[in-house]
Amino acid sequence: MTSLSYTGRELDINLPVFLSEKATGNRNRAIAYLMLNFGMISEKIDETLDLYFQQCSIMVNARDLAMMAATLANGGVNPITGERAIDEHYVQDVLSVMLTCGMYDSSGEWAYRVGIPAKSGVGGGITAAVPGKLGIGTFSPPLDAKGNSVRGIKVCKQISRDFGLHLFNVAKSEHDLKAWIEGDELIDNW
Repeated sequence: MTSLSYTGRELDINLPVFLSEKATGNRNRAIAYLMLNFGMISEKIDETLDLYFQQCSIMVNARDLAMMAATLANGGVNPITGERAIDEHYVQDVLSVMLTCGMYDSSGEWAYRVGIPAKSGVGGGITAAVPGKLGIGTFSPPLDAKGNSVRGIKVCKQISRDFGLHLFNVAKSEHDLKAWIEGDELIDNW
């Protein structure tokens, strides 16, 4: 599967970022060797790390982040192209890891307050997937002390609250999510 499957377009790798990640990724190397020790990854450490560093260096925009999330929310099928990006069997695993670990050291608080599987990046992006409903992509580089986009967190919290999207929410939302997405409903505090 390629980035095209998720986003509908080919994505480029930022070569200077890749080379920097590769040159300074000693912590990731240590983690990779620890994983190898426990039989969690193959012995192709350098290849695995190169792939990881390339993935960390992919250039995306907010639309790409939203399309990736929408693809996961749609069971692994890109909702625009109809192309399967990831086997349906793995979507639950990916979303579970996103919910529990995707927001760095804020993951527990995120799960409690926002309740949407998400992954942030140190460039300021957040991709968040609400299974069966929608994908959210935000990009705003100012980061908090834990490495997450300050504005991206606020946007996701607001959307989750206004539309009752927290995974454990049992109350009915006062707003119509579909009407808002289609532009038919305006919300005062937006």
